[in-house]
Amino acid sequence: MAYEQIEYEVKGRIAVVRTNRPRYRNAQSRILIEEMDDAFMKAEKDSSIHVVILQGAGEHFSAGHDLGTPEQQADLKQRPYTEGTLGHLQMTWDLFVDASLRWRDLKKPTIAQVQGYCIFGGYLIACCMDLIIASKDALFLPSHLQLFTAPWDLGIRKANGILFENRFIPADEAYELGLVHNVVAGENLEKETWAQAERIAANDLLTLRMLKQSINGAQDAMGYRTSVHTAHSNYMILTQGRGIKRDGERRLGGVASALEKLKAQQEKS
Repeated sequence: MAYEQIEYEVKGRIAVVRTNRPRYRNAQSRILIEEMDDAFMKAEKDSSIHVVILQGAGEHFSAGHDLGTPEQQADLKQRPYTEGTLGHLQMTWDLFVDASLRWRDLKKPTIAQVQGYCIFGGYLIACCMDLIIASKDALFLPSHLQLFTAPWDLGIRKANGILFENRFIPADEAYELGLVHNVVAGENLEKETWAQAERIAANDLLTLRMLKQSINGAQDAMGYRTSVHTAHSNYMILTQGRGIKRDGERRLGGVASALEKLKAQQEKS
């Protein structure tokens, strides 16, 4: 597959998957998701690769799902989903759940390198990685019900408070909550992420695979996958009757509200 919206490179035992739509703050179109999936599967099949790093080009990791760029509109016109509830289910399952869980279960360790905004869909893909290394300016806005991992990422009580308030999580707080593995200065983000990847890549690939499989298996035994599936069903109920356009407007409104709260908090401090 030739890539239009991502970049893929390999250096030694480390592969890098880089979303490359900085003009749109790396908004996740269907094409981008499909290209990411192809790249992750390519890395999984390559026995020389031990670790995969996920990056976002430009100032921001990802502003979330693509809600209407010209490229997305053209793609949907050329390859439309089935109309109605069935089509909406197919689209949201493909883009929010199926691919994301496949990346979460990749047979190799993965690291998200996060700077700037990590909003909704951006949060979703970052939290499918095994580790998150964040710059000090990183801001996380948890995904709601599309791929609902927040209770697992943050703990039940903290997830309640943050989601009910609909607010951003600054990098330092994300570290305190255990969402983020490490927080570094922006100018050192790539260097520190690469160093972490090299430390992991130095280990035996089979051992890494079995460790990851055991950790994910323990989480699944506690109900992770079941809760994700249930939350997606609740998302379908939430969006039923609104249609894709109105649900996009709801999400944009949620981001705008969170940004207003963030601005007010920054002005106070």
